Amino acid sequence: MKQLILAEKPSVAKDLSNVLGANKKTKNYYEGPDVIVTWAFGHLLGLKMPEEIDKNWQTWQMETLPMIPKQIGIKPLPKTGQQLKAIKQLAHRKDVKEFVIATDAGREGELVARWILEWIHFNKPVKRLWISSQTNKAIKEGFKHLKPATQYDALYESALARSKADWLVGLNISRALTVKYEDSLNAGRVQTPTLSFVRQQEKQMDKFRPQTYYRIELEIEGQKALRVQNNPYEIKDQQEAQNLIEQMKQHSGTVVELSEKTKTENAPLPYDLTEIQRTANQRYNFSAKKTLSLVQSLYETHKVVTYPRTDSKYLTNDMKKTMKERLQAVANFAPEVKEYIKAGATVKQKAVFNDVKVTDHSGLIPTEQRASPAKFSNDEQKIYNMIVSRFLTLFANPHKKLQQKATVAFANERFVFTQNKVIEPGWKPSEDTSETTVQWQKGQKVRPNFSIKKELTKPPKPLNESTLLEKMEKFDLGTPATRAEIIEKLIRSELMERTPNGLQVSPKGKQLLDLVNPSLVTPDLTKKWEDELEAIAQGKFSSNKFLKQIEQDTKQLINEVKQSQKKYQDFSLTQKECPKCGSFLREKNTRDGKIYVCSNSECHYHRRKDPKVSNHRCPQCHKKMEIIEGKNGAYFRCKFDGITEKIPNKKDQKKKMSKQEEKRLLKQYSKPEEPEEGPLSIALKEAMNKED
Repeated sequence: MKQLILAEKPSVAKDLSNVLGANKKTKNYYEGPDVIVTWAFGHLLGLKMPEEIDKNWQTWQMETLPMIPKQIGIKPLPKTGQQLKAIKQLAHRKDVKEFVIATDAGREGELVARWILEWIHFNKPVKRLWISSQTNKAIKEGFKHLKPATQYDALYESALARSKADWLVGLNISRALTVKYEDSLNAGRVQTPTLSFVRQQEKQMDKFRPQTYYRIELEIEGQKALRVQNNPYEIKDQQEAQNLIEQMKQHSGTVVELSEKTKTENAPLPYDLTEIQRTANQRYNFSAKKTLSLVQSLYETHKVVTYPRTDSKYLTNDMKKTMKERLQAVANFAPEVKEYIKAGATVKQKAVFNDVKVTDHSGLIPTEQRASPAKFSNDEQKIYNMIVSRFLTLFANPHKKLQQKATVAFANERFVFTQNKVIEPGWKPSEDTSETTVQWQKGQKVRPNFSIKKELTKPPKPLNESTLLEKMEKFDLGTPATRAEIIEKLIRSELMERTPNGLQVSPKGKQLLDLVNPSLVTPDLTKKWEDELEAIAQGKFSSNKFLKQIEQDTKQLINEVKQSQKKYQDFSLTQKECPKCGSFLREKNTRDGKIYVCSNSECHYHRRKDPKVSNHRCPQCHKKMEIIEGKNGAYFRCKFDGITEKIPNKKDQKKKMSKQEEKRLLKQYSKPEEPEEGPLSIALKEAMNKED
C-alpha cells in the first residue's frame, strides 16, 4: 500500500520524490515502491463567481446587491482540470492507503490541499507534513513525524473564512461601485485601507508649509551640543536667538552633571518576511514582490534558507542542536564563522530561542545545506547575503559601549554633550572604536562659544514599499505572504502608481477612497477581522460567527453605496469614439501596454493605444515592424519608410523557402550600399556557404 503525497508545486514534488525514492516519472506524478508524489500549481480550485451560483447575478445591476449565497462552493481554475483529474485518479487507486498534505506549511497551503481533497471526495486517512525548509534532512525528518490532518482543521477554517470574507466584501463592494459609477472600481477589506495609508501621507505632504527656525549650539574642544528645549522649533526669529545668547553670556557656563553608563546592545533577531522586504527595498530598491520571489527561489530551488513566508523572528528551542550544521554550511561566508564553530557554535543572542513566539514558522535563517553561490543570480546573492549576515550576528558577543553625558548649564539653559567609547565591538565590528576627546569634570567652567543654526522644517516623504509594509504590519493588514500581492493589485487596478520618489495614489484611487464607507478606509475594521481570523486558526473563535458578522458588514456597506450622492469623474475616459458603437473609449493599462476599451459595457471593442512592435524585420531598412489592426485584419508596417506586409498565416509560415527565393533574398540583403546586414541576411549567407 502507498502514500499519495501532494506538493504545492512541481519543483517541490521533484525534491520530495528524490528523497522518498519515487524514481518513476510520469506526466502528472512520481512513483516509488511506497509513495506516489503529485503536485498542484498553487491553487487548482477557487470559490465560484456570483454568476455561477445564481443566474440573477449574471447581470451587473444594483437591484441584486448584496449577493449573500448560502453556499459559495468551489470550482476548478482555468487550465487546471487535467491535473485535478490526475490527482483524483491517483486518489482512487486501490493501492493508495492514505493522503499526505505536503503543500506549503501555512494558511494558504492548507487551503490549497483541503479544496483538492473536497473536490476529489477523498475518504481515506489524511496526514500532514509540516516542515520549514526543503533540505533532504528536513524532508526525511518531517516524514518521520507526520501528524493527523485534523490537527490543522482550525487553520483550514481560518483560511476558508478569510477567502469567503474577501469574496463577500470585495466582490459586492467592487460590483456596487462599478455599477453606480460606470467604471471598474475595485475595493476590498485589506487593499482599500492600504491605499488609504498612501493617500494620508500625501495629504500630510500637501498641508506642509516650510517654516524657518533657529537652534543655539555650544562648541567645546571640537564637540557640539544643541540647547535643550521641549519644542525644537520654538525659536522662529533670529534676533530672539541672539537675545537668548546675550542673556546666557552674562553667566558662566558650568558642568553641572556628569554621568557614565555602559550600554549593551544585543544582536538583532533574524528577519521575518516583512522586514527583509522592507530592508531590501531600502537597500536595493527591490519591490516587495521581487524580494518574496527571490527568497522563495532560495528556499525552493537552492534549498539554502528556511520557509520564507514567516511572520516570526524567533527560533524554537529544538533548533539549538542544528546551529553548528548551519554554521558549517556558511563556513566560507566570513572569516569569523570558523571561530564561532571552534567556540562550540554557541548562540550569544539567547532571546532568539522562544517557542511561544514562533507561530507557524521560525525566523528566516540558512539551512544546513551548503550554498553554491555560482548558481545564484546577482539578486539572489544579495538576499542570501542579507539572511546569512543577520544569522551570523547571533553568535557574536553583544556590542558594548561606555556612554558619557556631560550637562553644561548657563543659568537655566542646558546643553548635553554625549560621547561614546566602544568597549567591545561585538556584532558591530565596523563601528568606530576611537577614544573620547573631551575630559569632562563636574564643576568645570565652560566658555560661552555659541553659534546660531538656521534650519528649515523638512516635508514628510511619500511612502515607499518599505514604509508601506511597515504600516501594513503595524495594523495587521494582510499577512507576510499576501502583502506584496496586495501592493501589486493596487498598481494593476490603476489605483496606485510607482514613481521614482515613492508610491502615489492615482486620481482614480483618490476618488475611490472618497466613495467607499470610512470604515473600509481605516485599518480598524480589517485589524479586527485579522485578529478574529488568527483566533479561528488557534481554535478560539467560531468561523460561522465571523462570517455572519462579515455578511452584516457587507449589507451595510452596500446600502451606503446605494444611498450615496457622491459624484465620480472617470479620468481614463478619452474623447476618442468607438468605431463600433460611437461611445467614448477608455484608456487602460495592461501588462502588454496601454489599450483603448469601449466605455459601453455591452460593446467589447478594444485596441492597443500604440502599435505593437514585432520581431519581423522591414525588407528595406531591416528595423522591426509594427503590427497594425486594420479593417481587413492585422498587417505589418514599417514606421520608418511606410512599407507594409501581410502577416503570414500558420500555413504560409510552414512553407519551405525554395533555393531561388533564398538566392533572391540573399542578393537583396547583400547590396553593397547598405551599411548593415540584417540577421536574416547573415543567416542565409552562412547557409549558402555551407552548401558551397
